[in-house]
Amino acid sequence: MKKAINFEKGNGLVPVIIQHALTNQVLMLGYMNQEAYDLTLAKGLVTFYSRSRAQLWTKGDTSGNYLKLVDVAIDCDQDALLIKALPGEGTCHTGQFSCFESKADKGFIYELEQTIEDKIEANEAHSYTNALFQLGINKIAQKVGEEAVELVIEAKDDNIDLFKGEAADLLYHFLILLKYKNLKLSYIEAILYERSKL
Repeated sequence: MKKAINFEKGNGLVPVIIQHALTNQVLMLGYMNQEAYDLTLAKGLVTFYSRSRAQLWTKGDTSGNYLKLVDVAIDCDQDALLIKALPGEGTCHTGQFSCFESKADKGFIYELEQTIEDKIEANEAHSYTNALFQLGINKIAQKVGEEAVELVIEAKDDNIDLFKGEAADLLYHFLILLKYKNLKLSYIEAILYERSKL
């Protein structure tokens, strides 16, 4: 049974933490009343209640940087929300990506995975990623193998920048391979998580 949100504890309002649905970066904090919450679910765009203006506002109505709803979680006391969303270019009114700090590289790999998928799904012309994907599994697997060998070679030398570059190349091509196999990086992450319990 789904938990009900307790709006009464906060005089009709609950705090809402907005988190990037792909990278998990915290983007902002806002407040919702029941109406804002219902509108968020109905429209699929995060809508807040402005305490200073005493009115509802959908994030992005002015800037165009909407927060597209992905998931909602209610905390254990039922008086706070965690919303996962996909943001536009910037979430903060200052133009920054996040109200807490600029865009972080931690978790970016999931954003990259989505970019790879978008290029392939759109059959994007002049895209290296899409061109490689269209060549099929043999060419993709061969490229992953080549990048792995190059990484091993660089591991035996002392140039750490070249090593990091080859590691990035391998990971990028691995993501293309996962897409071809219709798998997500999160599936692999889940296996590693389960193994960590052993």
